[in-house]
Amino acid sequence: MQEQNLDIYGHEPIPWSRALKQLEEQAREEGPGRTCWLATTDPDGRPHLAAVGAIWVDDNFYFVSGPRLRKSRNLVANPSCAVSVSLDDIDVVVEGTARKVTDEAVLERVANLYASLGWPARASAGAITAEYSAPSAGRGPWDLYAVTPTAAVGVATKEPHGATRWRFESPR
Repeated sequence: MQEQNLDIYGHEPIPWSRALKQLEEQAREEGPGRTCWLATTDPDGRPHLAAVGAIWVDDNFYFVSGPRLRKSRNLVANPSCAVSVSLDDIDVVVEGTARKVTDEAVLERVANLYASLGWPARASAGAITAEYSAPSAGRGPWDLYAVTPTAAVGVATKEPHGATRWRFESPR
């Protein structure tokens, strides 16, 4: 992993372990969770930003999206994207590549994790289903996407402050 200190005030670089620990904890917190934001690009180059219920599992962000939704259509045309989240003491933006998950074991694992967090999701026929989802998600079933990180930026919101960019080895 490459690390670049972005701080202009003399703070030390933020270790990736600080962000990683909070990302992993976020995936275990029962309740409404933290809003994550997914940034994709429309075919005409305009940005598209949407709130998603993303969770960090095994060094990837996972989220669901209906196949007809704009974010899904954008990812089919261009899988490059970014996911951002404000954690306990650090704001993190993870840049990467999204891919639709079809592996049944991964679908089951992630659906079970969502269910443990309070959303009654389950894997079924290569997708995620549930009785309900966010109103903007459309009707299920939903495709599950994994974002494999290529880089991330963290800005500390509490002591010790700092700002750091991390570049991950390829492939992750």
